[in-house]
Amino acid sequence: MTETLFLADEDVADLADPADYVDAVREGYRQRGEGAPAKPRTKLLNESPPGMFTAYAAVLPETGAMGGYMYSAGFEERDAWFVTPLFDATTGEPLAIVDGARMNPFKTGAVGAVGVDALAREDANTLAVIGSGAQARGQLRATATVRDLDTVWVYSPTKEHRESFAAEMNERLDASVAAVASSAAAVEEADVVVTATKASEPVFDGENLADGAHVTAMGQYDPNKRELDAATIERSVYVPDLRERATQDAGSFIQAIEEGVVTPDHVHAELGEVVAGHATGRESPEDVTVFDSGGTGIETAAAAYMLYERAVERGRGTEIEFAPASEALTGE
Repeated sequence: MTETLFLADEDVADLADPADYVDAVREGYRQRGEGAPAKPRTKLLNESPPGMFTAYAAVLPETGAMGGYMYSAGFEERDAWFVTPLFDATTGEPLAIVDGARMNPFKTGAVGAVGVDALAREDANTLAVIGSGAQARGQLRATATVRDLDTVWVYSPTKEHRESFAAEMNERLDASVAAVASSAAAVEEADVVVTATKASEPVFDGENLADGAHVTAMGQYDPNKRELDAATIERSVYVPDLRERATQDAGSFIQAIEEGVVTPDHVHAELGEVVAGHATGRESPEDVTVFDSGGTGIETAAAAYMLYERAVERGRGTEIEFAPASEALTGE
């Protein structure tokens, strides 16, 4: 038998802050840039009741861990459950099973922030956030750890939601955070734009982007999800989390191809290649850059292992046992 740690929500709730997640995820993408294996998500749809079952994984050899998410969303309960299996990348043994719901907006925000750090101008200090949910909160809190933000504008269609978001973030951040009445008002003077939505149509006009702006789009996980218009994709130095995913489920990029404004060769590099120094990111202050984030096992495994290490240090979690196949299959 092999002892494995089960980490419940309360075990991981206070183990890390946004900067910790950013550091772990940046290291994961550096390893991806050096050749660490990762694949885009596999998504299975159920018709009745309607729901989605999704899985993705990555191996981080230098960290010594491999893992990812398996999660369900929708179905009759209209909710989501995130299970994170984590394995030792040397022995193959299971290290932990993590309740991954708590870390979800933090690890997703972290990869967005790594994209900002790799591609936005060093002097970027104004930020637009489109969206006001948990993912938008995670994106903003993480991005504030990689750039010295002065001003943040937030837009979402519901006035009460964007105003509540602005009030909360004003308490959390040193930057001035204000709700605005349109996406155009948020975007037009922003150095960095973060979209954190479930939109199926573009959430801002790409012509409103200032020269030199960076865009991190995190709602790009389905061919029918489209936060960015073709104009934004066309004028951008376009960097996805995984090159393979760009033509599989990155809705804005797929739509731009279908509209004939770009070809698959418009992919400049993967984020990991930029982080590892094997590809350039921004080449001039006037470049418009896009990081297309759809979710991978890279940030999931990196964040989960960081939480696992800290849980072990603090004596948290519940030990459970797994039978190796050699014993279970033979009955010995």
